Amino acid sequence: MSTLKGKVAFIAGAGRGQGRSHAIELAKRGVDIIAIDICADIPSIPYALATSDDLKQTVALVEAEGGRIVASVADVRDSQQVQRAVDAGVERFGRLDIVVANAGVVGVGATDRAGWEQEFRDVVETNLFGAWNSVLAAEPHLLAGRRGGSIVITSSTAGFKGIGGNSGGGEGYVASKHGVVGLMRNLASRLAAENIRVNTIHPTGVATPMVRNPAVETFLMQSVSGAGEVPNEMRNLLDVPMVESIDITKAVLYLVEDSGRFITGTTLVVDAGFLAR
Repeated sequence: MSTLKGKVAFIAGAGRGQGRSHAIELAKRGVDIIAIDICADIPSIPYALATSDDLKQTVALVEAEGGRIVASVADVRDSQQVQRAVDAGVERFGRLDIVVANAGVVGVGATDRAGWEQEFRDVVETNLFGAWNSVLAAEPHLLAGRRGGSIVITSSTAGFKGIGGNSGGGEGYVASKHGVVGLMRNLASRLAAENIRVNTIHPTGVATPMVRNPAVETFLMQSVSGAGEVPNEMRNLLDVPMVESIDITKAVLYLVEDSGRFITGTTLVVDAGFLAR
C-alpha cells in the first residue's frame, strides 16, 4: 500500500523521459501532478527538446492511470514562469508535498570557443538555476502545509566526475551537476527543521532523447579516446549500455515514500557500476 495517496508532486521536465516516467508512476500511487516543461528548443542545445505535444501525451498517460494533472509550459530558467505554474497547480489541488527538479539539458554541439560560452550558460541556467528556481517556487507551499515534504533533484554521475571532451556545454553539464549537489546539501540543512528532506539522484546514461540523439552519442564516443566506439571509461560496470527511466523513477519513489522518511542530504547513485570503474 502506497503512503503517497492524496499527496501532490511538482515535476519539472515532465514532457518526456524521466520526468514523464516519474509523473505516471506517482499518479499510479494516487499522487496529483503539477507538471512543467519548456516545450521549445534552445538554440545552443544540439538536439530537439520536448514539445507541447509531448507534454500533452504526459497528461494523457497520467489521466489514463486515473490521475489528476495540471500541466504548464514553463522554462525553468525563468523563475516567474515556474512560480506561476506551481501556484496554479497548488490552487487546483490545495497542497504540495513533493518536488522533483528534473529538467536538464546537455550542450555538446559547439565546435569552437565562440559557441562555448552560450552553451555553458544555457546548460548551467537550465540544470542549476532551473533546479533552484523549481525549489524556490515550491518552498512556500511546502512550508505552508506544515506536513514536511521531499525534494529530489536530478544530478548525474557527472556530479561526481568529469566526462572529458572539448565542449562548453559538456563542461557546463559537469559543473551544473556538481552544483546541484551543493544546492541539495544546503537545502537539506536549511529545511530539516521543517521535516523537508532533500536529496539528489545520480543516474548513469538513461535511454531518453537527451542521450539517444546523434550529437550526444558522437560526443560520448569521442570524449575520452577519440575512438569510434564508447570508450571503457564511459561504460557501465554491469553489462547494460544504459538504464531506463523507470529505474530512476524507482529511486525517486524510494526517497519520497515513507521508505525514505529518514533520508536527507544524500547522493543516491543509480549507475550500473559506472562510478566503480
